[in-house]
Amino acid sequence: MFKHAVSLTFAASLAMLISSCISTPKPYTRVAPGIWRGVLSLERYNVPVRDKDTIFVLHEQFKPGELPFNFEVNYTDEEKFTVTIFNGEERIVCDSIVYGRDRSQARDTFNIFFPEYQSYLHCEVRGGVMQGEWVVTTKKDYRIPFYAHAGKNFRFTSMKEKPEGDLTGSWATMFGVDGKEEPSRAIGEFKQDGNRLTGTFRTESGDYRFLEGTVQGRKFYLSTFDGSHAYLFTGSIKGDSLQGEFRSGTHYSTLWTSWRDPNFQLRHPDSISTVQAGKTFSFSLATPEGQPRVYPSEHYAGKIKIFTITGTWCPNCRDEQIFLRDFLKNNPEAAKDVVVNGISFERTDDAAIANAQLQRYKSTLGLSHDLLFAGKTEKDAAAKMFPALSSVEAFPTMVVIDKNDKIRRIHTGFDGPATSKFAEFSKEFAALIATLRSENTQ
Repeated sequence: MFKHAVSLTFAASLAMLISSCISTPKPYTRVAPGIWRGVLSLERYNVPVRDKDTIFVLHEQFKPGELPFNFEVNYTDEEKFTVTIFNGEERIVCDSIVYGRDRSQARDTFNIFFPEYQSYLHCEVRGGVMQGEWVVTTKKDYRIPFYAHAGKNFRFTSMKEKPEGDLTGSWATMFGVDGKEEPSRAIGEFKQDGNRLTGTFRTESGDYRFLEGTVQGRKFYLSTFDGSHAYLFTGSIKGDSLQGEFRSGTHYSTLWTSWRDPNFQLRHPDSISTVQAGKTFSFSLATPEGQPRVYPSEHYAGKIKIFTITGTWCPNCRDEQIFLRDFLKNNPEAAKDVVVNGISFERTDDAAIANAQLQRYKSTLGLSHDLLFAGKTEKDAAAKMFPALSSVEAFPTMVVIDKNDKIRRIHTGFDGPATSKFAEFSKEFAALIATLRSENTQ
């Protein structure tokens, strides 16, 4: 009898403990509000959704092949909620959410849509647990299993093993050192605070945006998930160097190495593509609403032209579009002399589908400038369309043309707000526009 009483007391205490992990001060009708730990299973590891009263044995430690990220559920009223994804300093607020119920399994379901990237998270909910998949609609059968637990505020691990080094600073980096491809240069920019690690990698085609993770002993881990890209970096501290693996979703992986070298540099983004002698920059396209945009023409005469070769599927392009949006908004006098067009290459050659996506993208980001569909996503197609450029090596590529229709700058890639170069680029860009505005039309 005594043993039975003890068992009941223990069971009741354990149930209360589990309940407290996912309990909230306010009632909710759909998904538990507060912090969650989500995981994309790159090696298709599944955690089943069980009854909400089931005791879960959770290993608070990163498992190989799992890409973790954190998000928060916040209710805007008794029925509607948003999901905010955290990556370092970045906050991605998702409010395109459709809620329903799977009648066959008697489970609540909802989809979190990323309309600008044409992807979504499909989630089945049972108490403080989600299970589902991340689906990219522009790629054939591209689905990655997903699960999440409420009340878990760690990303890779809750452990705090003393780091064997401080990774803060810049790291010369070579990707592709496994011999499977041509090695490429990058610069790792990291900031370490105890076990917490944040940063990014800058490359000659752009940056890997906001990465967040941890350093545990000689091991380190970084990840990001933004609805378009799912990046996972893992590695070890080897004396004065770093050795690691990079995985992008389920379709790509490579090995990389880093070392300290203050003289290591990437090619300047203004030097990668050049103007071809005897070639002219021109195009004949249309807005999604059917308005013609032909360059050169009277529409662009006497204006500073900023043509950016872009795509709605590209997070670096998104950063650049937001930068241009904010520049025009914050510099209304300069905006009178500037015309911006995003020349977009999409993951479809169907103009109707592409233009509908461009309209959604423009509305979602609040862009005031035109987006023009140019064709399917291919660097060769972009280079063929613009023979005035020696090459198109990255999305985005920005072409700046002065009032007299002379190309003044070809900027490959984009160092976004996750990098140390973003503020510097912003100043240089403003100075260039000021210079071009001061020049007379011939």
